[in-house]
Amino acid sequence: MAVVDPREVLRRHGLRPSKALGQSFLVDRAALQRIVEAAELSRGDTVLEVGPGVGQLTRLLAEAVGRVVAVELDPRMVAVLREELRDLPNVEIVEGDILALDPGRLVGGGPYKVVANLPYYITSAAVRHLLEAHPRPTLLVLTVQREVADRMTAGPGDMSLLAVSVQFYGRARRVARIPAGAFYPAPKVDSAIVRIDVYPEPPVPVEDVSWFFEVVRAGFGQRRKQLRNSLAAGLRLSTEQVEEALRAAGIAPARRAETLSLDEWAVLSRELARLRRR
Repeated sequence: MAVVDPREVLRRHGLRPSKALGQSFLVDRAALQRIVEAAELSRGDTVLEVGPGVGQLTRLLAEAVGRVVAVELDPRMVAVLREELRDLPNVEIVEGDILALDPGRLVGGGPYKVVANLPYYITSAAVRHLLEAHPRPTLLVLTVQREVADRMTAGPGDMSLLAVSVQFYGRARRVARIPAGAFYPAPKVDSAIVRIDVYPEPPVPVEDVSWFFEVVRAGFGQRRKQLRNSLAAGLRLSTEQVEEALRAAGIAPARRAETLSLDEWAVLSRELARLRRR
């Protein structure tokens, strides 16, 4: 299926990309194809596409799957999509903010995959929102800034709140780099395709997910500080209480949040929960 150049579509409709919305449209056909390949699509799949823009990727998705639900925030692009994709009966266009919508409800509650081109300013919030949906997608293929891709896939020593949030729910890996010149308008930095295979259950045992992430957020709340200080400040506990929990978890109080593994965060959250119940 031929893919129309986004620049031509925008010219035809008299539109320009919105800087406020961080719009950059992927114009490289090979990169679009890599995204489709990374999602390992079949005719029985339902895809939730976030940020379809003018629909260049939407067409490729519609060719490969049974149903595409495309969520677009910009009403100008919604009008373009409805005009340009009117020949595709398996595409449903939804105008709205993905952060304010229920992903599971959008697709009808059945199994689905997510394909998204996320602007930098909503990446972390959108990824967390999608991974915490009910039901969760089985797979996400995301186009994000390269530095964000590095953060998502980082290991202990370079962990971040985003890394923990992603890796708690799925296995993340970089698929390919996309140079800035593959977009219109070209952003200042390169991007990358990230694939997240969502786990049926988290890989570490956690009794209370909300508490687990409260602990993680507190740990990263003051990243330059040692864990005993950042956790005490974030959780409103005494340094002595936090040190007790850290030692019970086998974690040196002087360590910093970025050095902890997912398993260590799970053990630490349990010890802090036990201390809180006393």
